[in-house]
Amino acid sequence: MVRLYTDNVSIGYGERLIVKNLSVQIPDKKITTIIGSNGCGKSTLLKAITRIISHQSGAVILDGESIAKENTKLLAKKMAILPQTPESASGLTVGELVSYGRFPYQKGFGRLSKRDYEVIDWALEVTGTKEFKFRPVDALSGGQRQRVWIAMALAQETEIIFLDEPTTYLDMAHQLEVLELLQRLNAEQERTIVMVLHDLNQAARFADFIIALKDGEVVKAGDCEEVMTPEVLKKVFRIDAEIGRDPRTNKPVCVTYNLIKGD
Repeated sequence: MVRLYTDNVSIGYGERLIVKNLSVQIPDKKITTIIGSNGCGKSTLLKAITRIISHQSGAVILDGESIAKENTKLLAKKMAILPQTPESASGLTVGELVSYGRFPYQKGFGRLSKRDYEVIDWALEVTGTKEFKFRPVDALSGGQRQRVWIAMALAQETEIIFLDEPTTYLDMAHQLEVLELLQRLNAEQERTIVMVLHDLNQAARFADFIIALKDGEVVKAGDCEEVMTPEVLKKVFRIDAEIGRDPRTNKPVCVTYNLIKGD
């Protein structure tokens, strides 16, 4: 089943096109990762799908309707996004930050309801951040902060969550912590997860579906067996890759690679 897809979408800044006539489907209740070199359009695509920026032509379709016509609060009840560099949460406690996820459900003067508080506590519990509820966000480690931002996205109660490089600036243990949390959310709550990742082996390990982009166009989209091949990686990254098998997951991994020089 596919609830979300793009239909010949072109996205750019001014007259410069970043993404060109791109059509791609996002599998429902699966984990999708988007890979590609810097500047290929990964973050731009995420921003257009979530309506942070407008697309110049084509359409982004969710549940049979163009998101361009969707009411903002209704759209925020369907999809949440954690940007690459979240805005500063200076001066906020963890509980206060997570409460911002309840904005689409607030009416009138925006007071939190009993239901809002229940959802906030649930989001903190699921992400393992409940013990930090009254602690300043600035006082947390990078991995803890990232889990708090994910808790805020969860508090929106959306079925689709977008994350732009959620492991950036985190050490290996915290990267794994965040990715395993997202994997649990997908497995236990059937959340559709869409994220941009730089690490190819993390993408292969945690994704059900991978979209490989180059210069704003899809080179290959499919499961990790289809995308993690020397041929695809050569086209996307200009590398000569050796592909092996992860002894724990049996998924393909990039064991080593060389740069391809020249034309």
